Parts: sequence; C-alpha cells; structure tokens
Amino acid sequence: MVKNFITEMTWRGMIHDIMPGTEEALMKKVSAGYIGFDPTADSLHIGHLVQIMTLVHFQRAGHKPYALVGGATGMVGDPSGKSQERNLLDADALNHNVAAVKKQLERFLDFNCGENSAEMVNNYDWFKNMNFLDFIRDTGKHITVNYMMSKDSVKSRLESGLSFTEFSYQLVQGYDFYYLNKHKDCMVQLGGSDQWGNIVTGTELIRRKGGGEAYAVTTPLIKKADGTKFGKTAGGSVWLDPERTSPYEFYQYWMNASDADSENYIKIFTLFTQDKIEGLIAEHNEVPHLRVLQKAIAEDITIRVHGEEALKVAIAASNILFGKSTSEDLKSLSEKDFFAVFDGVPQATVSRSEYEAGLGIIDALSAKTGFLASNGEARRELKGNAISVNKEKVGEEFVLTNDALINNKYVLLGKGKKNNYILVVE
Repeated sequence: MVKNFITEMTWRGMIHDIMPGTEEALMKKVSAGYIGFDPTADSLHIGHLVQIMTLVHFQRAGHKPYALVGGATGMVGDPSGKSQERNLLDADALNHNVAAVKKQLERFLDFNCGENSAEMVNNYDWFKNMNFLDFIRDTGKHITVNYMMSKDSVKSRLESGLSFTEFSYQLVQGYDFYYLNKHKDCMVQLGGSDQWGNIVTGTELIRRKGGGEAYAVTTPLIKKADGTKFGKTAGGSVWLDPERTSPYEFYQYWMNASDADSENYIKIFTLFTQDKIEGLIAEHNEVPHLRVLQKAIAEDITIRVHGEEALKVAIAASNILFGKSTSEDLKSLSEKDFFAVFDGVPQATVSRSEYEAGLGIIDALSAKTGFLASNGEARRELKGNAISVNKEKVGEEFVLTNDALINNKYVLLGKGKKNNYILVVE
C-alpha cells in the first residue's frame, strides 16, 4: 500500500513543477524514481539535503528510490544554474568522490527494507563502453537541436558561451532516465527546479525511443528571507563531511537561521508530522527569544547527519560560546571545534618544558604572554575573582598543570565574561 507522496511533498512546500498524471501514476503501485547527484566534491553539502529528503519521503511513501551518482556526467558538467563552464575532473578524482558521496547517502536511505530498498547506481557503468557514434545515432536522432536550444539552461548561456560538451549534457542526462526506465523500471525523475529542462528531455526520450511511461517532479530552489544564498556562510559551503564543516559549525548554521526561514526549514529538512510542526511553530511564536524552531531543526538534522554524540559536542560547544559551560565541556571539543568557538581570540605560546616546570597564573596572564598589562593588573583581577582557567575561577596561587590542557596543547584563560585568551603549549 503506497501513501500519497505528492500530498506529503505539497504541504511541506517541496513541489515546484510536476508533470500531469504524476500523482495518479504514483498512487497506482509501488514505483521507482531517482535523483542524480554530481560527484564534483568528496562530500555533499546542505544544498543537497532538499534532494536527499525528497528521496527519503519517496521511500517513506512506499516507493523505491534510486540515487544516481554521476560518475560519467561528472566528467561533462551540467550548465544548469551555472554562469560559466566548470573545471572537469579526472577519473581517479571522480571515483574517490563517488565512494564518499555513496557513504553519506547511506545515512539517510534504507538500503535493506525489501521491495522498496534504496539502490545506488553510477551512470559511468552504462556509459563507459558506449561508442560515441552509436550514441548520436541511436539516441541523438530522437531529440532535435531546436528542442535542446529551447531550454533555459542553454538560452541563459548563449551570450557568454556554451561548449558542445555542456550543450550535450541534457542529452546525456536524458539517456540516464531512459536507461533507468528500461532496465530498472524507473517511472519518475525528481530534482531541483533548475533541472526541469533536463528531466523533461529524459521523459521525451523515453516516449520517442522506447514508448515507455515517465514523469517528472521538481522542488523549489531554497532562498533565504534576507536574500542571501542558502547553505553558504562566510567560510563557504556547509558540508555534510565533519572534516569540512564541524558538527558544531553545522549545528550553529541552523541555530542562526531567521524565524521566517526556520518555518520553511522545519517542513523541508525534518520528518516531523504536520501536527508537530504546527505545534512547534505556535510554541515558537509565543516565546521567539527561546528559538524553539531553530533548536528543533538543529538537533534533528545534526543527529541524522552526524549522530547523537556529535550533537552533544555541538551543544556543549554552543554552551561554551554563551557562557553556560564547564571545564569538561571544553575538553570534549576537537581542535577544529575549539577554534571554531574561539575564532579570533588572542593567543600566546609558551614552551612545554616551561609549562611543565610549573607556570603560575600571574605569569600566564602577563609576564610570559602579555594578555594583561602587568603583574599588578593580574593580581587585582585575581583578587576580584575575575580570572578563570577553562571557565573555572582560580586564585593567585593557582599553578597550571597538564590536567588543564585541552587537546594536550591549549589552555583557555578568561577575564570576566567577555575576555578570553588562548595559551598554546608547544
């Protein structure tokens, strides 16, 4: 028994374009559908989460999702949404990226649940031995140049220049749909709204070349309420790979979302029911300063991308940032998270031998580091109970030991609530 995938996607605001007859066809039987992911990096980023969640909803509705990793199309480059031709990758780089992307997708989709288990496919498998002359004879003849020129992704690039490689992309992607329709019984292709032209080329190819049944659904491109680009920060993209974007930075991205954006995000990026979401929105609107929506989204997405332990560390790091932490919270941070929290904090270095010989707190604040202007200032602040080591108050007689080291290398010194200093032991 299948559920209504289109109804679910509609109330979540995740339908942009849909081919007539799609909803009716999906309600008749368990159907297969796919989304393509270009492996241009060895990690997906949160911009891909919309499509990942689309496949998740497709599977939850009882259908069979295919995630196509474009090992072949990654060598060509899709012009959709691009102002210029991008650099192409070699086979080794693509193979590395494909393996990494597959591992990330496996966190979201169930690959072992019977009839509608998810499957991963790579279009390099059917393109690697294909002869160019065979392709243009057997496939190219079914789609006219006029038809290809009418696509927005082509028209938008005609003035700035469009290589034949990129021009041919829609035909290559169209063949993917044809191949999966013929060999995997894939009836629908899903994707972002910028993919509509490429997807429709696939349905046209299926109709003309194979006489099969095919449908298309696209999702809106997410735009933030303030006009800035979704998924971008001052440091670049927000990646799913914890080595590229730490779980703390990932968590903070969602925590920093505006109220207007959060009402949109909670429908798209969580699996909460409509009733629960409406309840969370109502609760948030009563006490917006508590950021109920942002916390619900950040916790749910961080767990699904990075796991519960990573969420605990992200929350601990956030508590540190807002002054609600302990020494143990600090010591739980990775080096990357530690410097993400204390970005731009003044640093000074002391030798390990000097540190281990017994470094007094007054020297650590002034004589050896220059954090404070003088020993006298250091003593006054200590007497006033204003100095902390790793967020815990200390007195004049305190001596730093190896027990205080974070990541066996750093000590966080503080004066009052707002002034922090990092002592680096090397």
